[in-house]
Amino acid sequence: MNASSGLANLAIEQVLELSAEAHIERRMTALDSPAFHRLTGTIVAYGKMLTLLVALQEREEFYAMIAQLDLPASVTGLAH
Repeated sequence: MNASSGLANLAIEQVLELSAEAHIERRMTALDSPAFHRLTGTIVAYGKMLTLLVALQEREEFYAMIAQLDLPASVTGLAH
């Protein structure tokens, strides 16, 4: 595992923790209150961030697998 992959994992873990805390806080908040709606928006934003981080992580893993094949740049489109 390389350094940036480790950072992605840490970021994903942190966003998951923050999202879980927001879910817990929202459950203790009155329905249809401004706080409830703010927390709902926060949870949605965390979900979007997780989607982005996981996509970036998968892309990095894909490129790492391609790099291990040691194919010529004319095949991969990547410069070595």
